[in-house]
Amino acid sequence: MRRPSLLVALLVLLLAGCARPPDDKPGPRWQPRPGTAWQWQLSGRLDTTVDVPVYDIDGFDHSEDTVTRLHRDDRKVICYLSTGAWEEFRPDAGDFPESVLGRGNGWKGERWLDIRRTDVLEPLMAARIDMCRDKGFDAVEPDNMDGYRNDTGFHVTATDQLRYNRLIARLAHDRGLAVGLKNDLDQIPELVGDFDFAVNEQCAQYGECTALRPFTAAGKAVFHVEYELPTARFCADSRRLMLSSLLKKYELGVWRRAC
Repeated sequence: MRRPSLLVALLVLLLAGCARPPDDKPGPRWQPRPGTAWQWQLSGRLDTTVDVPVYDIDGFDHSEDTVTRLHRDDRKVICYLSTGAWEEFRPDAGDFPESVLGRGNGWKGERWLDIRRTDVLEPLMAARIDMCRDKGFDAVEPDNMDGYRNDTGFHVTATDQLRYNRLIARLAHDRGLAVGLKNDLDQIPELVGDFDFAVNEQCAQYGECTALRPFTAAGKAVFHVEYELPTARFCADSRRLMLSSLLKKYELGVWRRAC
């Protein structure tokens, strides 16, 4: 059999190298489907024995080892971060200048951020999302994403909020992570295409769950929690709307009751 010439062999190797994607290119993002079961725990000792395919846990409080352990049990893991409010108890709290800190958001030690100041906030949020990626998380849950509807101490408009929320989504996607839209129901029609799932609190209590239909219609999960209603008051509607619904306590510890 005739052997190819050295030149041909080198050309084949070169073309093969060109066809190979760069090693650092993010792979396909995780896309949770409507009705996916989950556990949301942000306080207390983490219980990794809940038989669900998705865990949503605090990004700062948990290590790469914790994420790896959940992955070994075939779970996807969401990294909870506050992207719209400053928290005095975080290790990077001193990196936020006073000029971007607004009024309190109702939780001890937390203040709204001036999301118009993307020149300041983008590198800080990028660093936080880098942390989620480096620990091996599959997705990000960015919290406090509806400051424009609250008394933040700044003149934040709906347009400002859309711009900032899309920035956070892009930062996550650029790192190969899925990202969820937290609450912000009024802007779902504009943002459903930018986010991979939604996280909602108390839509049943306030009669707002139908506003989440664009996500489930697009084949994207809605991870939903109620705190004050018994499951008999919302589970039937949740199943009809294909929401992933839980009853939790406000401290978001281990306890849960699923629909």
